[in-house]
Amino acid sequence: MTYVTRLLTWPVVVAVSGLSGLPFSSVLAHPVDVAPREQTQRRPLVIGHAGSGFFHPLFNPLPPSSLRSINRALRQGADGVEVDIRLSQDSIPVLYHDNSLNSMTDGTGCVSQTPAATLTTLHYRGGWPYDWFQREKLLTLETLLNSLAKRPEFPYLHLDLHEDDDCNGNDPARSQALARRLRDLLHQYRVPTGRLLVLTNRASTLVYLRQVLPAVPLGLEMGADFAAGLATLRCLPTVQMAVLHKNDLTPERAAQVHALGKEVVVFGGRSAKAVSRVVAAGTDAYEVDNVRRLQATLRRQSD
Repeated sequence: MTYVTRLLTWPVVVAVSGLSGLPFSSVLAHPVDVAPREQTQRRPLVIGHAGSGFFHPLFNPLPPSSLRSINRALRQGADGVEVDIRLSQDSIPVLYHDNSLNSMTDGTGCVSQTPAATLTTLHYRGGWPYDWFQREKLLTLETLLNSLAKRPEFPYLHLDLHEDDDCNGNDPARSQALARRLRDLLHQYRVPTGRLLVLTNRASTLVYLRQVLPAVPLGLEMGADFAAGLATLRCLPTVQMAVLHKNDLTPERAAQVHALGKEVVVFGGRSAKAVSRVVAAGTDAYEVDNVRRLQATLRRQSD
């Protein structure tokens, strides 16, 4: 099964509990054309997870979703990259994983309470020995898109929306503002729809994303409760991908997702054992922390 090489047509989900007050399963039989993924290879996509992954003493000295980390994954031959997106106080999408700036930068407080102009002056901090090797600052999604648009071919881009917010009470209005801003930036930089995946763990956001981005492939990030995630996925006919952590994926679970007509994306994994296990599960794309290890494993598998 290739990674969405066909044109998909789904009914539009028009209501999710908490978004419109209607039952979660309410749907309207109205077809939507979703752009096919532009993959001609008979192999899964190799996506750099947060660029080159998270800080690790053996594999990666660079901060996740930083520009050098992203460029490193692409230089190593990744088909594309996954990056984590949050919304700044002034509604600018920025690349950052955590809710709190204290965890990985020289700043403090929440991303959602800080203007983008301030966020982009902050330096990543990984502690010793990582800060010997990096002086990266946070960047906006627009800065990344501007950089990628200059390449001869736009790489695959997975946008992982992080909507948890201790400072703003998880306001759904901010999730919708993030979706609209994504729409504007993707249009402005003419990002090929077939090379995108927008994913989140919130069903209501996926419904809203389908309204503002009708042709962009969407993914539901499923948690450790696979049965609950599968039930949610069944209620989201406009969502094409299930996104699972490597520890939550088995061949049986991949088969269950495929039986729904969905694709499987797995994230995480840097050791040989972890990479071999996710390859054996039969996924359609890998968001991996060790691009070279995955490439070598896929080559051995194809020999």
